[in-house]
Amino acid sequence: MLKSLLELYITFFKIGAVTFGGGYAMLPILERELVGKKKWTTMENLMDYYAISQVTPGVIAVNVATFVGYRKSRVSGGICATLGVVTPSIIIITIIAMFISNFEDIVWVQKALAGINVAVTALLTYAVFNFAKKSIKQWWGVIFYAFAFAAIFFWKVPSVAVVLVAAVSGIIITWATGGLRKVSEKSEGDSGKEVSK
Repeated sequence: MLKSLLELYITFFKIGAVTFGGGYAMLPILERELVGKKKWTTMENLMDYYAISQVTPGVIAVNVATFVGYRKSRVSGGICATLGVVTPSIIIITIIAMFISNFEDIVWVQKALAGINVAVTALLTYAVFNFAKKSIKQWWGVIFYAFAFAAIFFWKVPSVAVVLVAAVSGIIITWATGGLRKVSEKSEGDSGKEVSK
């Protein structure tokens, strides 16, 4: 148990230490580490965590770490994963805060930050395209995507409202097309297989 918790902490510490640009920029790194290397979750579950993190209080990266940690080792896993992902930020921010007055006017620091911003933009672009490619699977998903983009970009609708409307609309469409019944039948079938084992 202790080994598992330590592994969670170290993994998320490494993720937190090399991620710039917040939760969205973290998606490619999370996918590589948690889905590809560790096999702790699937890409579908990871995207679900991102969606839920959008409508819950707190930072997306921290919320995702908490979800993954909890799934792996319950409450103690959630705590270790969360501590792991925030520890590098606490250390770096503390150091920068101590010396910020000395660094903020240095030209090479400004240029380094400008370079980091460009790299973060590339990471965000990759994350958006990758997320869209794996999330938009039905015709109504394309319509939701277009409306959500227009609502946020043109009409400045709060992102929480857009996510909530999309969630309710998704449930209604799934119910109207009989998708809820299929999900129920599938879960019952999976339960039957577990009992037979």
